[in-house]
Amino acid sequence: MTHRSTGWILGVSFAAIIAGGNANAQPVLPVIDACFVTPGTRHDVELEVASEDSQRQRGLMGRSEMDERAGMLFTYQRERSASHGFWMYQTLIPLDIAYLDSKGMIVSIQSMAPCRTSRGRDCPSYPSGKPFWNAVEMNAGYFETREINVGDRLHWPADDICQD
Repeated sequence: MTHRSTGWILGVSFAAIIAGGNANAQPVLPVIDACFVTPGTRHDVELEVASEDSQRQRGLMGRSEMDERAGMLFTYQRERSASHGFWMYQTLIPLDIAYLDSKGMIVSIQSMAPCRTSRGRDCPSYPSGKPFWNAVEMNAGYFETREINVGDRLHWPADDICQD
């Protein structure tokens, strides 16, 4: 998945695990325990953390599947604009993305379809529509199935709320 803002490519989605010597292998990213909290419910997740430009640019490209509780957390050093978005160039699985404010509150959720074209400019962009500091990609349907909505929060690293 790649980030795009007003026509310029800014980054990409997920990273995979290194397979010895494979030229297409992706770097191993740190994994953290976290949880989404809704009124009365907690949903534990394991998130790979993409905090560097190269990690965010690679994102989930080339992955054919992802565990139900797995996802990727994209972190930034400064707030992103409402027009900043992600795209699905060379991403094989449908994903949902939650854009988060500086405190982990969800400000926007988008569903994103794979884009297998050989030309990235042919892939649609999925802008947040609201300023954000971080983003989380999960399998398509993750948020809807669990009734996780705008206004709910992601807690990370896992704190006391996640460890009840």
